[in-house]
Amino acid sequence: MGKISSKEKSYDFVIIGAGIIGLTIAKNLKEKYPKSSIAIIEKEKQLGFHSSGRNSGVLHAGFYYTADSLKAKFTKEGCLYWRNYCEKNNLRINKCGKVVVCKDEKELETLYELKKRGDLNKVPLEVIDEEELKNYEPNAKTYKKALWSPLTATVDPKEILLHLKITLEKDGVSFFFDTEYKYRMDDNIIKAGDFSLHYKKLINCAGLYADDIARDFGFSENYIIIPFKGIYLEYTGNDKPVKTNIYPVPNIKNPFLGVHYTIKIDGTIKIGPTAIPAFWRENYKGISRFKLDEFLQIITWEAILFLTNAFGFRNLAFEEMKKYNKNYLIEQAVNMVENIDKSKFNKWGKPGIRAQLLNMKTKELVQDFVVEGDKNTVHILNAVSPAFTASYPFTKWVVQNYIKEG
Repeated sequence: MGKISSKEKSYDFVIIGAGIIGLTIAKNLKEKYPKSSIAIIEKEKQLGFHSSGRNSGVLHAGFYYTADSLKAKFTKEGCLYWRNYCEKNNLRINKCGKVVVCKDEKELETLYELKKRGDLNKVPLEVIDEEELKNYEPNAKTYKKALWSPLTATVDPKEILLHLKITLEKDGVSFFFDTEYKYRMDDNIIKAGDFSLHYKKLINCAGLYADDIARDFGFSENYIIIPFKGIYLEYTGNDKPVKTNIYPVPNIKNPFLGVHYTIKIDGTIKIGPTAIPAFWRENYKGISRFKLDEFLQIITWEAILFLTNAFGFRNLAFEEMKKYNKNYLIEQAVNMVENIDKSKFNKWGKPGIRAQLLNMKTKELVQDFVVEGDKNTVHILNAVSPAFTASYPFTKWVVQNYIKEG
């Protein structure tokens, strides 16, 4: 290769994206190939600027997903892994559990389907009646039955990300912040920021931009990321009227779980999230980070989905847009509890964007994780919720199945 300049660097593995998927890929690579050289590039100046630092912080137990899915395979294992990781490293965790409540006979059927999925996935889960529900969450209300999930917990995602980064740096992993992937230069070379990075293997964990980058390497031909904006509303009272995560029975045809109560690590209550179709990939607030090409591409696809009502998109869009109205969002949550002061829900949290993959041929949202690749590159295209929970075992599987050293 000859002499390498200061702007040319060479690594065994180059990872795009310093979110939870990128960091756990690096952790698994170091565990399997301890002598390998690894670089992680990140276009932002800090960790957790996007999905990994803006998610709910819930460690999911793994009962929403069909037994044949990667999500089912890795969520329960990931939940146990991160619970242990937090304890071992003195990171904060709230082992508050979760109840899933329903409002009518139809939802009761779905509740039993969730229990069936939990049983197939070997997830501890208990069907309880209205009286038993009071033992777990006195303020929750349900129609006839509810589910109790003892494994569900909440963590501080940024605390975990920072701990991983410090650990990886001690193991020799190089981090390049403020270093955006620009383009593919040649076989096994990319331009990122001011650097030309040579690699034996490239792993694309770019989240919102994973599909764009994958197309540079001949992948993601059938897929595009459609962004959905999630916003939470916090309860600012000093009282704690809810102590356990309370979720509604979801529409299991869509990958969204509905408005629910999340109890943060400090006991703070928040309700949400929304799943509002966004108009560009980083459509967090106002016209910040607006990109015209993205806007035109995404609005075109959203118009197609709206007109065809693919997977019920039109209904979903109308329902979610209502949640911009704070009172409507609050009402969705209030219906799941006996009593709460609605006036104390008055602090909006930081919005997040869900990088949701769409199959352009079938016009369906992809429910499971999607990975594509060849001997030189690997592209993690759909790492949506519960990707944080599932991240360590999922990326271990990616390393075992897609990555060979040398």
